[in-house]
Amino acid sequence: MLLHSNIIGEGKPFVILHGFLGMSDNWKTLGMQFSEQGFQVHLVDQRNHGHSFHHNDFSYEVLVEDLKHYCETHALKEIILLGHSMGGKTAMLFATKYPELVSNLLVADIAPRFYPVHHDAILNGLSALDFDVIKSRSQADKVLAEYVSDLGTRQFLLKNLYWIEKGRLALRMNIEVLKEEVAEVGEPLPSYATFDGDTLFLRGDRSEYIGVDDEPIIKRHFPKADIVTIANAGHWLHAENPTDFFDAVMTFVN
Repeated sequence: MLLHSNIIGEGKPFVILHGFLGMSDNWKTLGMQFSEQGFQVHLVDQRNHGHSFHHNDFSYEVLVEDLKHYCETHALKEIILLGHSMGGKTAMLFATKYPELVSNLLVADIAPRFYPVHHDAILNGLSALDFDVIKSRSQADKVLAEYVSDLGTRQFLLKNLYWIEKGRLALRMNIEVLKEEVAEVGEPLPSYATFDGDTLFLRGDRSEYIGVDDEPIIKRHFPKADIVTIANAGHWLHAENPTDFFDAVMTFVN
């Protein structure tokens, strides 16, 4: 089973992994910008997300092997690898297991440590969407608003809606498995895992995902890591301040 992707441009391979409950489409605008700088950008949907296959197995180990299979199928070597949140954890583990395949590692707003489950309200809201009753995006938003107050978060989540057939909506993500296995998303990088290549961690100045206390553990796993703070941005730093995010990425990879 091969991961779905949107491949843009020509040049050195640049693979981007989205976060939990996201999809590759979230990175389309930045992906186009990166491709214009001479990269072949691979916007990848991880399993149980976006257009990729659904499967009951869900852990960082299988996400990494999915990516390894993807790289082999597309003959990708010495990739630039960028991952956000859950995608960042996948990218970290991939780089430590297959360092020969990664020339540059970029991790957006996640540290190698354990994170407790904190998606309960979102997952409950998505699970409450009854598409026998809900016939429009506005109706779905109204139901989701009972669980998720923030409009921006709801808009992000509702990008997963699509017409499975005429008159019937569905969610692209495998909500049943993701709800069942949500604890896997917070799992830490194994204590022994290290990557000695060039690494950049990007964090939003309004985000709490990477704090000062996380810097030693980052350095322990990634000795060459630099940490850059993106101003006026929270956890979705690439969407909230795409200009500074793009500039920081380009400065690093060039």
